[in-house]
Amino acid sequence: MKILLFCLLFITTMLQAHFQVIMPDNDIVTNTKQQNINILFMHPFEQTYMNMEKPSYFGYYLDGKKLNLTNKLKSIDIQNHKAWSYSQKFKEIGDYQFFVDPKPYFEPSEGKFIHHITKVIIDAYHAGEGWDIPIGLKAEIVPLTRPYGLYKGNIFSGTVLYKGKPLPSAQVEVEHYNPAKLKAPTDMHITQVVKADINGVFHFVMPKTGWWGFAALMKDDVKIKKNGKDYPVELGALIWIKTYEMQ
Repeated sequence: MKILLFCLLFITTMLQAHFQVIMPDNDIVTNTKQQNINILFMHPFEQTYMNMEKPSYFGYYLDGKKLNLTNKLKSIDIQNHKAWSYSQKFKEIGDYQFFVDPKPYFEPSEGKFIHHITKVIIDAYHAGEGWDIPIGLKAEIVPLTRPYGLYKGNIFSGTVLYKGKPLPSAQVEVEHYNPAKLKAPTDMHITQVVKADINGVFHFVMPKTGWWGFAALMKDDVKIKKNGKDYPVELGALIWIKTYEMQ
C-alpha cells in the first residue's frame, strides 16, 4: 500500500506542468502610471513556485526593434522562491511584445532541462497593431487572435513557430493562473492539452476570466551537459493571455 501511495504521489508530481510566467499589471495601458511586470517560474494552477535564476535575456520588441532590459530586472521573493520584476511607464503608443529567455532549468525527475521562451503583449493607448508580428525567437507562439481585449469564452488561436517555421502537430499545454485556488475536478483537468494542425495552428476556448498560459512544447536540437552527462532540452514557446468579464 505504501509503495502504491508513493507511486501515485510521484505520478501526481509529474503531472504538474512547469510554466514560465511573464505577467504585467495590465495587458492594456491607457495612462502613464507605473506598470509592473513579474517574471516567475511556477505551476500556475496549483500556485506553487520554483527558484528562478536571472534570465539570459529580458526585453521587448516594438516597431521592428528589440530593447534589452535584462540589467533593469530586480530580484523579488515569492513564497520563499526567487523571482524577478521590472517596472515601466509607457509613454509611446504601440503594442509592446515583452519576452523573457530564461536560463534552462534542470528537472531531475524528468531527466531533462526545461527552457521556456515566454512572451506577453501589452497594448499601449489603443495601438491595435503589431501584435501578430513574429519577433524572431527560437520558439514562439504568434497570435492569430488579438491577444488583448478578450472576454472569457473567446477562442484564442496561435501559430507555433520553431526557428521561424510553423511546427506541425505541436503539443500545447494550457493552464489557468489560479490565485483564487479554485479546485479542479481531477488532476487531469489542471493542465489542458491541445495539438496544433499541420500548419502549426491551434485553438482553445478560455472558460474563465484571468490569465491563461499557452506552452507549445518541443524537443530542442541541443543538449546540455551536467555532471559529465548530456541531457535533452524541452524547448517551450509560451504566451500569456488575459480574459475579462463583460460588465
